[in-house]
Amino acid sequence: MEINIDQTHWYDRIWAALIFFTRLPFWRLHQPPKECYSTVVEHWPLVGWLTGGVMAAVLWLGSMVMPWTVTVCVAIVTRLLLTGALHEDGLADFFDGFGGGGSNRQRILEIMKDSHIGTYGVLGLGLYLLLLFCCLCSLTPRMAALAVLAADPYAKMVTSQLVIMMPYARREEEAKAKVIYRKITALRGVSLAFQGLLPLALFIWLTGASWETLVFIPALTMYFLYLLIWRKLHGYTGDCCGAVCLLVELTFYLTLVVGW
Repeated sequence: MEINIDQTHWYDRIWAALIFFTRLPFWRLHQPPKECYSTVVEHWPLVGWLTGGVMAAVLWLGSMVMPWTVTVCVAIVTRLLLTGALHEDGLADFFDGFGGGGSNRQRILEIMKDSHIGTYGVLGLGLYLLLLFCCLCSLTPRMAALAVLAADPYAKMVTSQLVIMMPYARREEEAKAKVIYRKITALRGVSLAFQGLLPLALFIWLTGASWETLVFIPALTMYFLYLLIWRKLHGYTGDCCGAVCLLVELTFYLTLVVGW
């Protein structure tokens, strides 16, 4: 029997997001109704508090006992393990699909659904990881830890706008994750904004960084990627969401490094 999502408990929806976006065994403690998984994007930035917090802790504490470059590598690997490389897999599929599919919508979707990684995926993922490593190494341990704490939830909040701005590109039965996100209302949007902007506000207050560029440039990156996705697919996929999230987050770090 199907359950009305609005009749489920609020903590079930948050728990579903933690199960969906991480590889920590939250499911062993509690299994929310399957209907809650259609709401996971509404709590995506909140999951970023966890993933960004763990990565920030590794950066801060690791810098006390390891060389900084090694600490950055360990922090990146830690988040990959924490999330099961979910978004990195989406990024590789995104580059493969948009790089090898040309203007053929169906071909792009087929490539993105293929479990094998191609040349574009390898190059795109490799360049992303290299840029991420270089950006974090360019910052002090304190600044890098605070930046990750802010950028992770903010990128997820910005990327969640794709669900508002366009429909899902596939049929429901073709979804790779077997989940179709529900539409985000104004009230849910306010909740998303709080989840994504609170860590950013704390970052700006603690560091004195320029909020205009850190807010605007990553958001502009999301908008240009939205235009590309809309032109090619006329809808989003989970891979698109994961790829945009990582690229928006990377833009945050690049903006910070250039302006710092």
